[in-house]
Amino acid sequence: MISGLFDEFDSVSAKQWKQKIQFDLNGADYNETLIWKSNEDISVKPFYNSEDLKELPEVSNTKATQWNICQTVFVANIEKSNKKALKSVQRGAESIKFIIPNESISIKQLLENLDDIPVFFELQFLSEKFIEQINSISAKAHIHIDIDIIGNLAKTGNWFNNLNDDFTKFKNIVKQTQSFNINVALYENAGANMVQQLAYALAHANEYLNALDNDFNAETKQTLQITFDVSVGSNYFFEIAKLRALRLLWSTLASEYQINTQCHITATPTKRNKTIYDYNTNLLRTTTECMSAVLGGANTICNLPYDVIYKKANAFSERMARNQLLILKHESYFDKINNPSDGAYYIESLTNQLAEKSLALFKDIERNGGFLKQLKENTIQRKIKESANKEQQQFDTGETILLGTNKHPNPNDAMKDELELYPFVKTHQRKTLIEPIIEKRLAETLEQERLKNE
Repeated sequence: MISGLFDEFDSVSAKQWKQKIQFDLNGADYNETLIWKSNEDISVKPFYNSEDLKELPEVSNTKATQWNICQTVFVANIEKSNKKALKSVQRGAESIKFIIPNESISIKQLLENLDDIPVFFELQFLSEKFIEQINSISAKAHIHIDIDIIGNLAKTGNWFNNLNDDFTKFKNIVKQTQSFNINVALYENAGANMVQQLAYALAHANEYLNALDNDFNAETKQTLQITFDVSVGSNYFFEIAKLRALRLLWSTLASEYQINTQCHITATPTKRNKTIYDYNTNLLRTTTECMSAVLGGANTICNLPYDVIYKKANAFSERMARNQLLILKHESYFDKINNPSDGAYYIESLTNQLAEKSLALFKDIERNGGFLKQLKENTIQRKIKESANKEQQQFDTGETILLGTNKHPNPNDAMKDELELYPFVKTHQRKTLIEPIIEKRLAETLEQERLKNE
C-alpha cells in the first residue's frame, strides 16, 4: 500500500542531518560555511525539514492553473493602441493593461473588439467622470481600474490635488468600481528589501481600509477587489515566498475589517537589476522572475521586454517577452498545478519568516502614526534609502553579481549609439509636499562610466 511505502525507512532528525554535514565538512565551521544571511535578516540553512515548521501548513488558495499573460500598452494613439492590443491577443496575450495618460482618450474606441478580454486601466490622473465613462460602456466583469492615490503621492511627492480632494474622489470611485490597487512595485524598484515591501504594502492598504471602513456595509465589503501590483526580483525562492506571504498578510488584515480576504496579484519583473550592457541577459533574469511569480501565486503576469530600459516600445522585444510567458505556460507546464510550492519546507519556512517580520514592521508603523504620517516625516523614504544603499554597496563590491555588467563584462560592448531612451534617473527641480520615492537601477553609475569611456 502507498500509505506504508516509506515505513521501512527510519526518520532522520535535523540534529542527525547537521551532525552528518558537520562530519563531512572536515573541521570547517557549519555556521560560517553553509549558512548565509539575507538582507531581510533571515538566516538561510543548507537544508530544511518538518522540524522547521511549527505546524503543518494549510493548503494555499492560489490558482496557478489560472494565471494569465498580460500585455502592457501605453496609449499615445487610440487607434494604434487598439490594434496593438488586438494583435497581442491574437499572439497569445490573455489580458491587456492600458496606461492612460489623460482624459482625452476615448474608451469606446480603445476597447473595440476587446469585449471578452480582461482589461486593466492604469490612469495617470484622477477623474470620477472618466471612470463613469469606462463603467458606462464596458462589462464590469472584464474591467479592472487601478486607483492608488497614496501610490501617486509616494512616487511623485504630491497628491493629484490635495489630501481631502483626493480621498473624496477616491471613495466615490471605489463605490463605483468596488476595487482599488496598491503599487508595491515602487518600493521594490527603489531598493526596499522584501520585509519592507510587504510591510509597506500592508500599511499602504490599511490607510485605505481606515478611510473606507464606514462607507461600506457587510455585504459590499465582501465584493471589494483589491489588487497588489508587485515587482519580482531574481532571488528565486525568496520571491516565491514573498508573494505567498503577501496573501497571508492581506488575509490577516482584511479579516480585521471583515472584508474580502482574497486579493488579486499582478506581477512584473523588477527594473532594479536590469542592464543596458549585455542586455540579452535581461531575458534570463525576467524568465526566472516570471517563474517565481507563477509559483508564488500571481494572478496576472506582465513581462518586461529585455530592452525596455533603453529602447522605445517595439514589436520584436515585446513579442519575445510575451513568448517567454507562453513557453512557461504551454511548454513548461507552469499552469498544471494550483499550489505548486505548497509543502516545500524551505519555501514554507521563508514564507512564515517574511510574514512574521513584515507583520512586526507593519505594527511598528501603525504604532507610530501610520503609513501616511511616516511618509510625511520621511521615515519610509529614509528606510528604503538605507536598504538601497546596502544593496548598492553589495553590487559595487561584487557581492551581488549582474553578469555582463560587474562580472565578465564584454569590453567591446558599445551602447552609446543604441540609446533611444534615457536609461538613468531623471531629476527635475520642483516643489513637492514630501520627498518622492525614486526608482533606481543598481547598474546606473557603472553604466554611466562605461558610456563616458566608449
